[in-house]
Amino acid sequence: MRTFDYTPLFRSTVGFDRLFDMLDNGVRSEWPPYNIEKLGPDDYRITMAIAGFSTDEVELTQHGPELIVTGQKKPEDSNRQILHQGLAIGNFRQAFKLADHVKVARAALENGLLSVDLVREIPEELKPRRIAIGSTDSAVSGDETAKNKQISQDTDRQRAA
Repeated sequence: MRTFDYTPLFRSTVGFDRLFDMLDNGVRSEWPPYNIEKLGPDDYRITMAIAGFSTDEVELTQHGPELIVTGQKKPEDSNRQILHQGLAIGNFRQAFKLADHVKVARAALENGLLSVDLVREIPEELKPRRIAIGSTDSAVSGDETAKNKQISQDTDRQRAA
């Protein structure tokens, strides 16, 4: 297992305790195996190999920034006598920490592979927006600008007469 000393970072950061705890406690179980893919700038997919589980034995729960995948195998007939057990079919619980604004778009179980598609949906108010720079007249509302133009035109007519 890799260890890293975060002490130098504690001296120059404030409020990142939770992040360092997540890095320290980020050890995951080896089963079930999974892949995490980046499909696009805001699209991700987690694929887990859970052969032998049906859709009613697997539960996905998103609680805030955490996605929890739980598998509860139904009890089998006790009359079976297994001479060799090489298949790793047991209950499992995997938790994934999600970044801000990442949500589950869809989940599917096909051929023993659970695919969970994730998408980052940033709210409009948090997206960067371009702000136009105008003259001091732009600070005046549209109605006032129209009135000012009308007054200016009337003044010009009076000067011409």
